[in-house]
Amino acid sequence: MDIEQLIKRLDLIDERLDNVDSIVTTLVERVMEKPLVMEFSCPKCGQPIEINITSSIKMRGKS
Repeated sequence: MDIEQLIKRLDLIDERLDNVDSIVTTLVERVMEKPLVMEFSCPKCGQPIEINITSSIKMRGKS
């Protein structure tokens, strides 16, 4: 009985990790496709700061 519960819990953990992996992969693919722009204000002077993140790597299609 305890081993069956352990197996079920491990299967649930495995499924959750797969879901997290899918979410992270999707987010990375979106960032790689388009530039990401973050805007901040300097806490000392209030001047706006813009940070652009772009990719120089082309994503390959899934095989």
